[in-house]
Amino acid sequence: MKITRIGLTACGVAALLAGAVACTDEGAGPAEPTAKVTAAPCANGTYTWFNVDRRDVLTGVAAKQKLGKGGGTLTNRIAPLHTPLTAVTFAKGPRADVKATLLSLGARFKDSDAAMGDAYDFADVHRALPKNEPNSTVVQGAGEIVEYTWVREMTGDFRYTCGDAEPTTGRAIGWDTDGAGILECSTTVPKVGARQPVLEAARIACGPDSPAAKPGKA
Repeated sequence: MKITRIGLTACGVAALLAGAVACTDEGAGPAEPTAKVTAAPCANGTYTWFNVDRRDVLTGVAAKQKLGKGGGTLTNRIAPLHTPLTAVTFAKGPRADVKATLLSLGARFKDSDAAMGDAYDFADVHRALPKNEPNSTVVQGAGEIVEYTWVREMTGDFRYTCGDAEPTTGRAIGWDTDGAGILECSTTVPKVGARQPVLEAARIACGPDSPAAKPGKA
């Protein structure tokens, strides 16, 4: 199957903040400290991270579109599933620097954009969100075709210590890449892990029993 894609975005990504137990949030703008979060601690402290994870997350999927032998242009719009977030949530202690916290999270992954010069504004809580704008994706070949989008998110719980100040604890989330893909419902995708967005997109658009929704072998 030959695919030609015109106008798809390929940078900037977001993520979903889940399971937080925090009191203040830096995701949509400045947040006021609560009783548990006090003034900022000293700078140049030490971050300790745990429960750190990086994975690709499905952010949108279109309804499957049936194409005949000659193929055609995909016209179904991608419906959003997740709203990307860049945020730091504080649970206890002095309010640490948000940008420094996010950059520390990104630096946990040596191949991330954040570890290589803060590319794509990784630590900007006001960054623009990826948009599922209309694209011109041409597929040459028959089948039931599904288009989807994904983001690569990073999450982690942290403890920040600096000087004699009370330790700060919280959770951070960010992202450093995004993308789009196409699948065909009757075709198994080889070499794909169980958590990959392509399988989730196939389960949603093609059905859980479709060949595309089952991990393929190498």
